[in-house]
Amino acid sequence: MSTKNNDPVFQLVKSLTKSEKRHFRLFAKRQGVSDGLKFLQLFDAMDSQTGYDEEKVLSLAPDVKKVQLANMKANLYKQLLSSLRLYHANQNLDIQLHEQLDYARVLYNKGFYQQSLKMLEKVKVGALQAEMPHIALTAIDFEKLIESQYITRSLEGKAEVLSAEAIDTALHVSQIHALSNAALRLYGLYIKVGHARNVEEYENTTAFFRENLPVINMERAGFTEKLYYYQAHVWYNYIIQDFKACYRYAQKWVDLFEDNPEMKFKQDMLYIKGLHNLLLALYNMLYYSKFKQVLQKLEDFAADPERKTSPNSEVLLFLFIYTNKINNYFLEGNFTEGLQIIPELLEKLNRFKSHLDPHRRLMFYYKIASLYFGSGEYHQAIKYLQKIIYYKDISLREDLQCFARILNLIAHYEAGEDEVLEYQIRSVYRFLGKMNNQQQMQVEIFRFLRNLGDVTPGQLKDAFAALKEKLMTISLDPYEKRPFLYLDIISWLESKIENIPVQEIAKRKHKGMK
Repeated sequence: MSTKNNDPVFQLVKSLTKSEKRHFRLFAKRQGVSDGLKFLQLFDAMDSQTGYDEEKVLSLAPDVKKVQLANMKANLYKQLLSSLRLYHANQNLDIQLHEQLDYARVLYNKGFYQQSLKMLEKVKVGALQAEMPHIALTAIDFEKLIESQYITRSLEGKAEVLSAEAIDTALHVSQIHALSNAALRLYGLYIKVGHARNVEEYENTTAFFRENLPVINMERAGFTEKLYYYQAHVWYNYIIQDFKACYRYAQKWVDLFEDNPEMKFKQDMLYIKGLHNLLLALYNMLYYSKFKQVLQKLEDFAADPERKTSPNSEVLLFLFIYTNKINNYFLEGNFTEGLQIIPELLEKLNRFKSHLDPHRRLMFYYKIASLYFGSGEYHQAIKYLQKIIYYKDISLREDLQCFARILNLIAHYEAGEDEVLEYQIRSVYRFLGKMNNQQQMQVEIFRFLRNLGDVTPGQLKDAFAALKEKLMTISLDPYEKRPFLYLDIISWLESKIENIPVQEIAKRKHKGMK
């Protein structure tokens, strides 16, 4: 019996909404009585299952023989995509424009050249208005093909116009590719090496940025060129930890959409990502009042009735709204209040699990653990930290694995789990030894925790104060500040020195925020 739930046809069937299923059934019936019946039988058989079971599929679709199943599934997959293409055409302008290009080709093949040219002009205008110059360039190339054959006798004056349009549009397309490549490569660099940790890494990143970012005329640049230009700067400044510059370019990114409000709905995912990057910069700067405003703007957009929903946009909105809601609780120091959203967060995390990579899930577990830790519920914090620690691929987000282990060690100490503390210390020691890049903060915290057993109760307050002084000095180093955003160890130390809950320390700091 096959129980593979990663079968692509099964996954596609199970992803359909009720209205998409209804549309497909009508679509399938138009394919012919025999084939339509088989498609629907196979479709209904899969739709009725919670997990893919090949033998059960065959029993529920008696007209589909076992030897036919592979071909029938391939055809069903193709028909599903064709149906979805028709269903979503009105929501995707690029689908409509490509369809019109196909119509222009059909008209050309039938010898209706003027009708074909009229259709191409419509495509060209629509594509340029929608900031899709690559589609416009395809239309222009087709126009040139028709006109160059002298079959319309309309070339007089048109040659120069088409030539100029082609050159200008090609320039925009070339710049868009160069800028998007730069933004993508910078993101790839961040995934590979993370934040710059020293002068050498800063200089290498800066050289990489300057080599890959093309020089463009911002006055002549279109919406998409400006968007990728700002995106590249956001990633560069995020890598070098210049959060003020990151904030400036993220704001330019969002302002670009505010100045072109129709693009919020045409390029909704990029607008949502722009808001998130702006929130991330504001969080890193501890700019609370502005953070609240932008978070509200993100939530208002999610609730906008004019916004057309899609699985992609809904996943992004879930990720970014809940990430920043938790960050808001961190800024306010309201850890206990933040616990209230954990049940709905976990429910949605499970709902969207097929759309989320492991890194996203692990980050949520770390944030949940931090909320529990800040609330003094150390055993609950340990529960979620261990989901990260015991994740098999420890090469994934090495920094996250490291801070999960350190916070786990502190949580065990706070929970009075003295019998397993020595084991936890050895575990963290082994992990730090394997890390490619240890930072001063991590080393100092571990050194302190390892020696904590030798400190008498009367010496504890002085020991906490000494560690705080060391860490405060380290935090002044611009290449060492990022770890303090993962783990607010200073607030914990102050809570131990003053003998008050860490939540009270965080709330006190919040009062001093701008």
